[in-house]
Amino acid sequence: MDINRFETTLTVGETVAVEFKRYGGKAEDDTYETVCSFLNRFGGDIYLGVMDNGEVLGVPPKAAQDIIKNFISMVSNPTILSPTVYLAPEILDYKEKKIICVHIPPSSEVHSFKKVIFDRMDDADVKVTATNQIAQMYIRKQRIFTEKKVFPYVRDEHLRFDMLPRIRQLAVNRFKDHPWKSMTDNELLRSAGLYGEDLEAGTKGYNFAAIMLLGYDEVIKSVSPAYRTDALLRKVNMDRYDDRLIVETNLTDSYDLLMGFAAKHLLDKFYLEDDKRLNLSSAISREMLVNCLMHREFSSSYIAQFVIEKDRMYTANANRAETGDMITPDNFRPNPKNPIIAAFFRNIWMADELGSGVRNLYRYGKIYSGKTPQLIDGVVFRIIVPLADNYSFDALIGKPQTANLSRKNCGLYCGINCSLNKNRHTGVSERTFFRQSRRYCGSGWQIA
Repeated sequence: MDINRFETTLTVGETVAVEFKRYGGKAEDDTYETVCSFLNRFGGDIYLGVMDNGEVLGVPPKAAQDIIKNFISMVSNPTILSPTVYLAPEILDYKEKKIICVHIPPSSEVHSFKKVIFDRMDDADVKVTATNQIAQMYIRKQRIFTEKKVFPYVRDEHLRFDMLPRIRQLAVNRFKDHPWKSMTDNELLRSAGLYGEDLEAGTKGYNFAAIMLLGYDEVIKSVSPAYRTDALLRKVNMDRYDDRLIVETNLTDSYDLLMGFAAKHLLDKFYLEDDKRLNLSSAISREMLVNCLMHREFSSSYIAQFVIEKDRMYTANANRAETGDMITPDNFRPNPKNPIIAAFFRNIWMADELGSGVRNLYRYGKIYSGKTPQLIDGVVFRIIVPLADNYSFDALIGKPQTANLSRKNCGLYCGINCSLNKNRHTGVSERTFFRQSRRYCGSGWQIA
């Protein structure tokens, strides 16, 4: 969210996808009614701290972070919003006032707030009670998201229930009081949105997302014959490959297998973040592979790929393109292609908040190779990360020049406005400079 876009929104006013909310000490129920209606319609943006007429009052600056934490807690509570969602509110500074902006993507689920379904009509949130209206809502959503398709003849024995203890533990490891902790296996699957109802056909059962996340391999093959992720290493034999891994198992295990392939063939370059060792190759490949697994269009016969070459690595998967443009942290707006699968991954910590992947790829990709990654939102979604075996952010291999650095320049490297005498860094090599900056400034080798 940027100032120009926000000012344009204030000028246009509330619409089917924009809602202003005054903050009166806490987010009231009508805020979550809007969340519910946006999820059930086309998605939208909520602005806390703005009057209905567009007057900006803001929220108390000291309370902004607590407001966000409470908001996230509410939309993550299955007794409040069902099914739950993960949203990432942002704080916007506008004319010395703080506004909280919440982007809400459209969902493949029909959501309810305190057991009441809401839909968005023009700029109003409307209760939906008629059976026919609810049925039409389910039908509309099932036509958009492949993951929502119900398979009424899939039974418990077709799914890997033996994986659920591990999944439950992964969720609890991330959130100590995660609701899945005390749920039975079937309650967990329903809470995760993996059991649904097709009101058009009058059927109930496990949906496509459940099969892809937890199905036995033969069950997955029967519902999605083209599903596969082809991992290739091409550094010597560019026509064929130097190593290959074909992954055709469930998405949960696929993640582990593909991460193992990446760890096997990528350099683990030294890097410190907040004085802690960070595996850059793991951080980058995690974002690439999670995106490839959970945001692909499964109805396509396109075979997903993860390829490591000498000067780059890339993922390619079928996609429902929105823009066809290059994606950057500045123009990216989170919109999960498979929200049920994405939410499942976030619950077990295989993915983080919406939008964090783009930011992490740009940040860590540049540190890893010295070059900027590319994310292309086309019919085939591609993530391309440059590789450079002889580059090290730590040692600056290939950059033998010396540094004649002022306090200001020192701050760019140290992450603070260094108070050292500038002569302390004069005429030293870059490698020596980094050692000195860490020793004297104590903030590591971060770029501010």
